[in-house]
Amino acid sequence: MSGVVRRLITAAKDAPAAIGAYRWVFTVLVILALKNMGAVLHAANIDYKNVVKCTVMLADINDFKEMNDIYSKYFSDFRPARVAFQAGSLPKGAKVEIDAIAMVDAITDIN
Repeated sequence: MSGVVRRLITAAKDAPAAIGAYRWVFTVLVILALKNMGAVLHAANIDYKNVVKCTVMLADINDFKEMNDIYSKYFSDFRPARVAFQAGSLPKGAKVEIDAIAMVDAITDIN
């Protein structure tokens, strides 16, 4: 009788430490929300620099730091006004929702 040998690998020396399933899923959801925003901006022939205000709704306000770390990568040169809060419930059980207002015309910075 031949058998199948299965080797269970639970860790690798070169792999980053696990952050937990929820953390990974939340990170992906934030990235997806921001990439979707980018697609909408691109369709209007503008980009993240044209965003003047964002509203971030979180299912759990304790996720703010992780969301902010990711958000900062998309808005590194220019930071639009932003408000973030914990929502009582988001549609379809979402963990994060990001709403943005952007200007289609050119924006001139003044001091």
